[in-house]
Amino acid sequence: MEEKKFELNDIVVMKKPHPCGSNEWRIIRMGADIRIKCMGCSHSVLMPRREFTRKMKKVIGHFNESASSEGINN
Repeated sequence: MEEKKFELNDIVVMKKPHPCGSNEWRIIRMGADIRIKCMGCSHSVLMPRREFTRKMKKVIGHFNESASSEGINN
Protein backbone atom coordinates (compact mmCIF):
# COMPACT_ATOMS: atom_id res chain seq x y z
CA MET A 1 0.00 0.00 0.00
CA GLU A 2 1.36 3.42 -0.92
CA GLU A 3 2.14 5.95 1.79
CA LYS A 4 -0.20 8.95 1.90
CA LYS A 5 1.60 12.29 1.80
CA PHE A 6 0.26 15.32 3.65
CA GLU A 7 1.66 18.47 5.22
CA LEU A 8 0.66 21.10 7.76
CA ASN A 9 -2.24 23.29 6.50
CA ASP A 10 -3.26 20.82 3.78
CA ILE A 11 -6.99 20.48 3.10
CA VAL A 12 -7.95 16.81 3.19
CA VAL A 13 -11.12 14.83 2.48
CA MET A 14 -12.04 12.22 5.05
CA LYS A 15 -13.92 9.00 4.24
CA LYS A 16 -16.89 9.86 6.46
CA PRO A 17 -18.50 13.32 6.61
CA HIS A 18 -18.63 15.35 9.81
CA PRO A 19 -22.12 15.69 11.38
CA CYS A 20 -22.22 19.31 10.12
CA GLY A 21 -22.21 17.90 6.56
CA SER A 22 -18.66 18.82 5.50
CA ASN A 23 -15.98 16.22 4.83
CA GLU A 24 -13.17 18.73 4.23
CA TRP A 25 -10.66 19.26 7.03
CA ARG A 26 -7.49 21.36 7.49
CA ILE A 27 -4.44 19.85 9.20
CA ILE A 28 -3.52 22.26 12.00
CA ARG A 29 -1.03 20.17 14.04
CA MET A 30 1.29 17.33 13.13
CA GLY A 31 3.35 15.00 15.29
CA ALA A 32 2.63 11.58 16.74
CA ASP A 33 -0.97 12.83 16.78
CA ILE A 34 -2.69 14.87 14.06
CA ARG A 35 -5.15 17.68 14.86
CA ILE A 36 -7.60 18.53 12.10
CA LYS A 37 -10.16 21.34 11.93
CA CYS A 38 -13.49 21.05 10.10
CA MET A 39 -13.79 23.57 7.26
CA GLY A 40 -17.56 23.69 7.75
CA CYS A 41 -18.03 24.35 11.48
CA SER A 42 -14.43 24.86 12.79
CA HIS A 43 -14.64 21.90 15.20
CA SER A 44 -11.20 20.36 15.80
CA VAL A 45 -10.35 16.70 16.42
CA LEU A 46 -7.11 15.11 17.65
CA MET A 47 -6.34 11.57 16.50
CA PRO A 48 -3.31 9.29 16.31
CA ARG A 49 -1.37 9.53 13.02
CA ARG A 50 -2.10 5.88 12.18
CA GLU A 51 -5.87 6.39 12.57
CA PHE A 52 -5.71 9.62 10.53
CA THR A 53 -3.94 7.96 7.59
CA ARG A 54 -6.52 5.17 7.65
CA LYS A 55 -9.49 7.58 7.66
CA MET A 56 -8.09 10.13 5.17
CA LYS A 57 -9.26 9.78 1.58
CA LYS A 58 -7.14 12.36 -0.28
CA VAL A 59 -5.43 15.75 -0.15
CA ILE A 60 -7.32 18.35 -2.20
CA GLY A 61 -5.23 21.47 -1.64
CA HIS A 62 -3.23 23.68 0.67
CA PHE A 63 -4.77 26.30 3.00
CA ASN A 64 -3.27 29.75 2.45
CA GLU A 65 -3.66 31.81 5.64
CA SER A 66 -2.52 35.08 4.06
CA ALA A 67 -5.26 34.89 1.41
CA SER A 68 -7.96 34.31 4.03
CA SER A 69 -6.83 37.18 6.26
CA GLU A 70 -6.46 39.76 3.44
CA GLY A 71 -10.16 40.60 3.59
CA ILE A 72 -9.92 41.56 7.28
CA ASN A 73 -8.77 45.12 7.91
CA ASN A 74 -8.29 46.41 11.44
